[in-house]
Amino acid sequence: MSSTTEREPGTALEDLLTADSPTDGSAPEQAPAPARRRRRRSPLKRVILWLLACGMFLAAVPLTVALYVGWRLDHNMHRIDGVFNGLTNRPVKAAGAGGAVDILLLGTDLRSDVPTTGTDGSAPAWVPGADRADTMMLLHIAADRRSASVISIPRDSWVPIPGHGNAKINAALSYGGPSLAVETVEQLTGVHVDHLAVIDWSGFIALTDAVGGVDVDIPATVHDSARNITWTAGRHHLDGAHALLYLRQRYGLPGGDLDRVARQQAFLRTLMSDSLHQEMRKDPTMLYDFLDTITKHVSVDSDWSTTSMAKLLVSMRNMRSLDIGYLTAPIAGFGREGAQDVVRLAPAADADLWEAVRADRMPQWSAIHWADLTPDVVD
Repeated sequence: MSSTTEREPGTALEDLLTADSPTDGSAPEQAPAPARRRRRRSPLKRVILWLLACGMFLAAVPLTVALYVGWRLDHNMHRIDGVFNGLTNRPVKAAGAGGAVDILLLGTDLRSDVPTTGTDGSAPAWVPGADRADTMMLLHIAADRRSASVISIPRDSWVPIPGHGNAKINAALSYGGPSLAVETVEQLTGVHVDHLAVIDWSGFIALTDAVGGVDVDIPATVHDSARNITWTAGRHHLDGAHALLYLRQRYGLPGGDLDRVARQQAFLRTLMSDSLHQEMRKDPTMLYDFLDTITKHVSVDSDWSTTSMAKLLVSMRNMRSLDIGYLTAPIAGFGREGAQDVVRLAPAADADLWEAVRADRMPQWSAIHWADLTPDVVD
């Protein structure tokens, strides 16, 4: 029996050369240098990387759009500087009501440089125009974000205006601009105003058209002698221009300017109804157009940042239109001051209302004074 000698395992190169050597003893052929091969990822890895890349791209698209939309809306907004500068003796938020938000909403009516707030008025023009507060509302948003109240103050209310004596409340804007309007409301109500928003009638028209018009119900046929327009009883679909005519009527209405205020509140309620809210959720383009129109035509105080607005809107996401109450500050009647027709506020009833606002207890106040709330259908 012949014995064999076991070979020690060599290096990888020796093993390779041995394997390639001929067995007949001839000289081995020179092997070409092995080419440098590229690492190839497995099919599974390629699929995972492709999915990750697509996911990042798809995620970046809505983020980019959101950033652009936010920039665009913020760029649209006109801000009013110095609204709260120099205001002294401002009301303090009541304990436990610090989370509530109170916003003064002003609708302005452009006039000439000549003051026209009554025969005894001497208000200077307010740059960028001679404006008066044609509409004044205080929006109170509860701290728990479960309810809100829109309280109108009649424009002809005879009240003290700081530094100017008694006058119609709509003169405050003309006398001293937005800052004096805020100060007048704060001194009248004792409510700390957090922010200011102003819109003129041209902006209101654009806002109405942006949502495709609004339906209103007119209970009885009325004639507006000032504009020679007859509004027949029934439902009317109003575009911006016709809505403006409807909302500015006071002649021919039983309650005159008070009915005009009620119309404004009822119209605003319809404009912001749940049905509209749901349609905007279904159509992001409609929502963007609506917000784009608002930001193009509404001026706000410069202290109100876009981030703060967004947080407020998010906090109100579960609020329904039924959770928003509309009313007018209680009045005692009408009167005359010189050549002016004025509205007399009811001191005791108003004091009770403003106390409820300050204490953030408007749902409780509304439950007791439900008859004072503006109904869905008004004259």
